[in-house]
Amino acid sequence: MSRHRALRTKVRRGIAKWPVAIVGVVVLLVLGYLAWTWVGGILERRAAAQAGDCRAGQTSLRVAATPSVADAVRQAAESWSRGRPVVYDHCIQVEVQAIHSDVVLQSLTQGWDEAKLGTRPHAWVTDSMLWANRLGAQNRALLGAQPVSIAASPVLLALPQEGAQALQAGVGFRWTDLPEVTSAAGGWARFGKPEWGDFKVAMPDPTTNAATAMVIQSALAGASPDGKGPVTTEMLALDPVKAALGRLTASKPEQAPTTTWDALSQLAAKSGVNAAGFSAVPVSEVDLYRHNTGKDGGTAPLQPLYGVAAGGPSPVADFPYVPLAGDWVGEAQVRASQEFQKFLLEDDQQRTLAGAGLRVDATTERPKPSPGIRWATMTDKLVPADATTAQQISAAWATADNGQSVTVLVDVSKSMEEPGGDGKSRMAWVKDALSGQVNRSVSGSLGLWEFSRSLDGEKPYRQLVGTGPVAGQKQQLLDGVAGLRPQSATQLYTSVAALYARTLADHQPGKRNRIIVLTDGANDGGLTFAQLKGELTRLKQDGKDIEISVLAIGPDPERQPLGELTRTTGGTLSVVDDGRGVDAALAQLLSA
Repeated sequence: MSRHRALRTKVRRGIAKWPVAIVGVVVLLVLGYLAWTWVGGILERRAAAQAGDCRAGQTSLRVAATPSVADAVRQAAESWSRGRPVVYDHCIQVEVQAIHSDVVLQSLTQGWDEAKLGTRPHAWVTDSMLWANRLGAQNRALLGAQPVSIAASPVLLALPQEGAQALQAGVGFRWTDLPEVTSAAGGWARFGKPEWGDFKVAMPDPTTNAATAMVIQSALAGASPDGKGPVTTEMLALDPVKAALGRLTASKPEQAPTTTWDALSQLAAKSGVNAAGFSAVPVSEVDLYRHNTGKDGGTAPLQPLYGVAAGGPSPVADFPYVPLAGDWVGEAQVRASQEFQKFLLEDDQQRTLAGAGLRVDATTERPKPSPGIRWATMTDKLVPADATTAQQISAAWATADNGQSVTVLVDVSKSMEEPGGDGKSRMAWVKDALSGQVNRSVSGSLGLWEFSRSLDGEKPYRQLVGTGPVAGQKQQLLDGVAGLRPQSATQLYTSVAALYARTLADHQPGKRNRIIVLTDGANDGGLTFAQLKGELTRLKQDGKDIEISVLAIGPDPERQPLGELTRTTGGTLSVVDDGRGVDAALAQLLSA
């Protein structure tokens, strides 16, 4: 026994090494994993702190910009995007597309063609508040917020060098001189150059060329109490103002270019002051700079045009940033648009805009070289007309050249008695707008119809004043407007078909033959929309186009068929919430 115990106490068992190694490896793996997770978390949190949380992914903020400013806005957008801005968990990428303002306006209000223009924008940078006003007149719901100016550019008169020197060396030239100088025989004699003949200024359509629209305001501003504007609605009905507007339209060159760019190109391509058929054209300073340096996408002319800053109240293009609204604009885009607008107003971005030829408060530096541009100090600025008056000026211009024949078809259904705002009915607002337009008209042709139900026997429509020259039937038109009284139903489509047939029979060659419908309700009886389309197709004649435009008041009109009707005939659909928007919207339609 004792030997056995002794034997047992002498025997020693060793511990195997491989289990220890395995445990060690496992511990190292666990510690490595924990360390990797910990470091990864730090890096992730650090990245989140630096770039924000983009859990909702990337979102684009699309900005449509007039070509005058598109490159500078795009440069600012690239700078902002490099900072990886985050809004509502969305990483924002700004996309800037250069599109002319008239195309943006028409496409936003009449249907955006994504195949041609890409996806609709969330914001719009244009050259003048006039465009924002027009958008508001046609459909205020598309304005997301109050536009904010991001830069400025005065409007100049562009001429060949010898013409500019004559204007600056003589008795001086003011915008308010424009109606008299351009309508006088041998207008260049005023500036010591009688051998040059008439002083002709190209005035491209003010509804598509903001520089022209602003110069017209400056030319009429002399009739305001202090001579600086603003032009008001009341002024447009004054005989001296109407006479000045008439002289301006009558003195337009016979072969007037349709755009400011065409006018600049024609002036630069010809040798001699009047070789192009006109002597000068209004243009914003930045656009003249871009033209003379070839930054407009063309080639710099061999002989630059020279900009003359006319005396008196000078119009200024204010380049507003216009936030847009609609079912395609989400909350992230709304907030991103606000932030990008603020970014554009920071000093660095303002200097970028200045480098593109625009005026800003952050710097007085100007791009060099800048042939033909003096960068004169702006001192006496025009006080611009309000939104409604601005539309009325364009309408007066459009009718003054006697190029339109317009018949207005007014809804006199019972619903027109409903409140239209400020204690007035919809009908009261319509009558005020129509009578104001008649009183402000310089020339042109206008007629008046009404529609409801059983107004002329079984017919739901009635002619009140036949379409003819306003000057010869002004009182009849005013009496017809005053006699409008709400009746019963809204038999719209039958009435449109009847007026279309009459307009076709009385078609005036060489003019824009137009029908403008003012309505506040859905079609109620008579032809259906499908039947109306069939009737218009049957009546249509080659070479006798008739545009149908509609001003829809309030929430009830059938916007889808009305939009289709206007698009297929080449017209325009405008929508106003209540009667207060009728005046500006009607003026916008007449000038479109």
